[in-house]
Amino acid sequence: SRAQEVKDAVDRMRRDGTRQADSFPRDHRPWGWFETLALGPRFRVKRIVVHPGAALSLQSHVHRAEHWVVVEGTARVTIGDDVRLVGENESVYIPLGARHRLENPGKLPLTLIEVQTGSYLGEDDIVRYEDVYARK
Repeated sequence: SRAQEVKDAVDRMRRDGTRQADSFPRDHRPWGWFETLALGPRFRVKRIVVHPGAALSLQSHVHRAEHWVVVEGTARVTIGDDVRLVGENESVYIPLGARHRLENPGKLPLTLIEVQTGSYLGEDDIVRYEDVYARK
């Protein structure tokens, strides 16, 4: 199976001392960057940093739900028709299939921890409805 191939590849990387077996590089995007902190069966934990004034696309996911915890800054979070500000040490839940957006309305970087849960956690599980960077 594909999952077994990935597991075998990671095991080989660990044996060879490759740091990517247990840590992941930062993935830079137009709005900021993210890095995976932990990955397991049916879950992924990311640190996400959003530049001041930047916004992620209005999007939904077919296979996962997300929990966001704001670590630094203030997030403007859209879930369906609800728009709210989420401050430091506050959290929000995005159900599977819900249209949502994350924005940083502040003057400092926004840092949050995202916990994804679901049957598939690939970066390609995304339906974009609006994107200020013209991504599809």
